[in-house]
Amino acid sequence: MQCPKCNSPMKEIKIEILHGSVVIDKCESCQGLWFDQGEAEALKGRWMADFLDSGDPEVGKSYDSVRNISCPRCSKPMKHMTDPNQPHLRYEVCDKEICDKHCIFMDAGEFTDFKHETPLDVFRGLIALVKKG
Repeated sequence: MQCPKCNSPMKEIKIEILHGSVVIDKCESCQGLWFDQGEAEALKGRWMADFLDSGDPEVGKSYDSVRNISCPRCSKPMKHMTDPNQPHLRYEVCDKEICDKHCIFMDAGEFTDFKHETPLDVFRGLIALVKKG
């Protein structure tokens, strides 16, 4: 599989968890992470996933400017999403209505941010909801 951001090869990484294992893909160049449906959530609370996102967050931020990316699995355009509890966190997902895989791509540093949600992140998320409504 090729990285949807920089088109470099991605390698599979297997992480053992309590009820089996999770295999994700990591870009060999930009260090972005590709998660199939449910994998990011399955790894969010697991200590063994702390070493997964080893890329430089500044390099990851530089790839935020890459806007039009396609899913390597279904070739459809991916949408930009914001985490409801962490509005500063932006990542790309496959549209659930178009792709049954519902894949997620996170640039280097984004999974670590997603994984370590702080009380301040929850507070910011609540403020953002209040502003919307």
